[in-house]
Amino acid sequence: MAQTKPPYGSVLIKADHILEFLSRHNNPQRLSDIAKQTELTNPTALKILNTLLLIGYVQKDPDTKMFSLGPRLIKYANKSLHQISIKQIAQPHLEQLQKATTETVHLGIYELDHIKYISKIESKKPVSLYSEIGKSIPLYCSAMGKAVLADFTDQQIEHYLDHNALVKKTENTIVTTNALYQEINKIRTQGYAFDDGEHDFEVFCIGSSITVNEKNYGAISVSLPKYRLTDAILTDLISNILICKDNIVEELT
Repeated sequence: MAQTKPPYGSVLIKADHILEFLSRHNNPQRLSDIAKQTELTNPTALKILNTLLLIGYVQKDPDTKMFSLGPRLIKYANKSLHQISIKQIAQPHLEQLQKATTETVHLGIYELDHIKYISKIESKKPVSLYSEIGKSIPLYCSAMGKAVLADFTDQQIEHYLDHNALVKKTENTIVTTNALYQEINKIRTQGYAFDDGEHDFEVFCIGSSITVNEKNYGAISVSLPKYRLTDAILTDLISNILICKDNIVEELT
């Protein structure tokens, strides 16, 4: 029987075992324990740890000489989750939201003081809405944008307003800071935001922000022509978007 050749760069596999071991423990670990649990000799484990230390994947307490995961590795993990996985995590829940509401559903991320569409599920109803993946819309006059603003601190909102003019898009657009703050306070209480013809006059949109442990991952929304909106439909939209939000948040925690 032919022997299976060891994979090229097998030291990386040993490094992965070390990182996996450290990730399972909240407290820093001794070299001897790391070596024992990863089935390595102390010298081999130390050589790998010193390399991981050099590139920031682990950190070493100068007093206790114990090791834990490093900030550079955590930075990469957070960036991957934010930029790549949020769409993958949200997609099945967005599909369920679209089935429940039968209207157009979006996922957007906060980028450069705007909301950028990264996913869209189109309504099959006769009238659809113009939006496209990659398009960016302002925060102050969109449901997703206002929902994200509501998760900002007051200082962050003040900074946003200092650098972004409230331009009138339609006759319904909020163009004063006092009115926007009133809207934000209401959103903070209820957990969702409306765009009642503020960006496109004939379009109504409801949005909710996806924020976990003060970290924002984006926002979701349901959009429809205003002529289709009734009190019963609005109640249904609110219920379904909050269910969708809770399901996504649960996967992120």
